[in-house]
Amino acid sequence: MASESITVGLLHPGSMGAAFGAQLLRQNVRVLWCTDGRSIRSRARAENAGLEEVQDLGQLVTRADVLLSLCPPAAAVDVAQHVAACGFDGRLYIEANAITPHRVRTVAELLPRAVVVDGAVVGSPPVGGKQSTLYLSGDHHGCARATELFAASDVKTKVLGAEVGAASALKLAYSSYQKASRVLAALAYSVADAGGVADELVEIAGKRGGSYLTETGYIPKTASRAWRWGPELDDAAALLREAGLPDDLMRAASRVLSRWSDARERELTIAEALSLLRVDHDFVERDEP
Repeated sequence: MASESITVGLLHPGSMGAAFGAQLLRQNVRVLWCTDGRSIRSRARAENAGLEEVQDLGQLVTRADVLLSLCPPAAAVDVAQHVAACGFDGRLYIEANAITPHRVRTVAELLPRAVVVDGAVVGSPPVGGKQSTLYLSGDHHGCARATELFAASDVKTKVLGAEVGAASALKLAYSSYQKASRVLAALAYSVADAGGVADELVEIAGKRGGSYLTETGYIPKTASRAWRWGPELDDAAALLREAGLPDDLMRAASRVLSRWSDARERELTIAEALSLLRVDHDFVERDEP
């Protein structure tokens, strides 16, 4: 179990971040979060998780032994820039967002006097007995310390080696399949529904084990998460392009998700989600909670 004297600064308490914070509290780790600029939803999640608030980022950076960055992918580098401006150095920074290896290395360059470890979360938020895996790569001692933080928790860790970017490459490789498949399933169901054959489509898909087409209840969930899934697929597209592979599919999936920009964390029915998908929307920039 992690030492009681360790203090972790959480950036920021979204659904995943708050769940990770609660897991750290179970390990007798003190968890701080910064209220400045955060939404009512963020405050509610932080309070429900039992996290300790501070008023500004400067206080958080000064008091934390470890910073854990779990924020919307599009904000990851900006968050690191703000942390760097507050003078964070000599301590551990876990960059656990779904971003390209190149952007992880950019974060490391912004914090040259800190130990920056590349992290990637796969799985649902660790609540209600669910488990997620935190893949790690980079500095050996930094990875070991991150692993110790979550010992005996519902966050399982696996170290992939010393190369910063390896964990993020794995995450985006998985996301490029998992999230794009959800988008394709939603489009297929939508066009079948428009043609009055949605039930028949689900019946066909049910004959093939493990098809996302049978999980129609996930369509509204995909819609409500589109604001953060889109930037993640943009990074997946960038990684494909860096590898000399076609990025068209990921870019197209991200454009589809932008049609759900008004559905951010809303409770929708399948019909409502499909209706939003079929209507043209001006793109609304996704911001963090």
